[in-house]
Amino acid sequence: LYYRRVEEGKQYTVLCRRLAKLNEEFISNKSPSSGFDFTSGKKIEQKLLDYNQEAERFGELSEVSPDHRYLAYTMYDKDNHYFKLSVRDLNIGSLCSKPQADRVSNIAWAKDGQALLYVVTDNKKRPFRIYCSMIGSNDEDVLILEEPQENVHLSVRHTKDFQYLTVNIFSTQSSKVYLINAADPLSGLTLVWQCEPNTHCIVEHHQGYLYLFTDAAMQGQPVDHHYLLRSPVTSSCIPRNWENVFANDQLLTIEDVDFCHSHLLLIVKDRRKYGLYFVSLPLSNDKVGAHLKDFNLQKLPLPDHVSQIFPGPNYDFNSSTMRFTITSPVMPDAVVDYDLLSGQWTIVQQQNLLYERTRVLYGSASSTSNSRIPNNLSENSAADESTWNDLSEYYACEEYEVPSYDGALIPLTILYSRHRKTNGENPGLLHGHGAYGEVLDKRWRNEMKSLLDRGWVIAYADVRGGGGGGRKWHHDGRRTKKLNSVKDYISCAKFLIEREVVQETKLAGCGYSAGGFLVASAINYCPDLFRAAALKVGSILKHLSRFLT
Repeated sequence: LYYRRVEEGKQYTVLCRRLAKLNEEFISNKSPSSGFDFTSGKKIEQKLLDYNQEAERFGELSEVSPDHRYLAYTMYDKDNHYFKLSVRDLNIGSLCSKPQADRVSNIAWAKDGQALLYVVTDNKKRPFRIYCSMIGSNDEDVLILEEPQENVHLSVRHTKDFQYLTVNIFSTQSSKVYLINAADPLSGLTLVWQCEPNTHCIVEHHQGYLYLFTDAAMQGQPVDHHYLLRSPVTSSCIPRNWENVFANDQLLTIEDVDFCHSHLLLIVKDRRKYGLYFVSLPLSNDKVGAHLKDFNLQKLPLPDHVSQIFPGPNYDFNSSTMRFTITSPVMPDAVVDYDLLSGQWTIVQQQNLLYERTRVLYGSASSTSNSRIPNNLSENSAADESTWNDLSEYYACEEYEVPSYDGALIPLTILYSRHRKTNGENPGLLHGHGAYGEVLDKRWRNEMKSLLDRGWVIAYADVRGGGGGGRKWHHDGRRTKKLNSVKDYISCAKFLIEREVVQETKLAGCGYSAGGFLVASAINYCPDLFRAAALKVGSILKHLSRFLT
């Protein structure tokens, strides 16, 4: 078990590990119980890296070798403003003589932990060189690839089964993916994929097939979503032939994928609703290319009102237990382990104290702690709200589609206390971002609880320019179309007032980073619509004084 924890009175984290068999009920994060078994009287925790003792420098990267013997990590050099690479032998606790490199941005293990590939940046922090270092060898590190052109960026990663390394080369002209045999990292690079620039390209390997998850154009036509391809790793065709794993579906889109030895995991959206599914591997050849619904998909339990799903590290490729983080506007983030073979799922981390305090605040009949008994993953199993520490008993979450000025439907999420809602009288706070294709963060925030308990309405407007609606949704709210984002936000604000969700004279806007510009522009456009603004971006504040006063 690998984990990070913070010791009392210390500023930085400690990276630790312990054998799972010595402590199956891994719950405590406090010292000394975190590192000492009072039953056996033995120390069960090994501190791998204490950032508090590393001259109080923070780390960027840390990767354990596949054989669990070495730890490669980077530390920030405050004097030179770059990250420095080191490798520690965990068996004896000392640093290896090499590699020790400066300006490292990316690392990946190869050759079962005997070799480490790392990416070095130039003076402008552009990743431009990839080196291979043989651990324990006195030979100099080998330069595998160098890109002198200023518009080219490099990155390297290993596939989840550690059999291959992939090198991504991004430029203003193209996106390329190369393959390296992890058993022989000096054997050269093989081009397996090339497409237009500014695309997402992730290659994985499973039992003789390469899987590519991308949003590149299909047959020269741009697409509005990601899709999954596969190709035999032994293919000698130039260019390589790729086949669609699933047929295109306009309503059911794949947001993300993850692999383990036995299953393929799919994060799917049906219009705006998330789903989490898995299918057994290897895939049947006669089904490849069919629609998702034609596969024997197994559905995993989720709470209501899921706002996002994030795959966990899931380092153990041979494990059938997969970890995900589930977020919701009415539930503290839940880190969940799904065992795909036994059909059980367990919440391994979640803030449930908030749930208990809320039950007491609103006079619930019972304030006893809910149990964490794993539930079966049957087709008809439904996740009980109390099992998830869901707060929807006390806070309502409603979802709408608001027509914008041009007819586009803008998703609007509204959150309020069931005990404090009065039509047309509540103050409201409208969040917005709408930039970079990023999904608006609608997860539960503890700081919002005091507002909700005092009768505030919290709303989230997923305006164009952000994520969640595909590439077209992003592009329709950027550059010359940026005004769409502003008008979308204004339409949502008017909806709150016209539907008497929020009192007309008590609406505030809220935006962070580029969302600050969104809210400020909306106030410029409709100065009588808002009464206050929380703009979490410092450089803009001085420019807003003329209309915030």
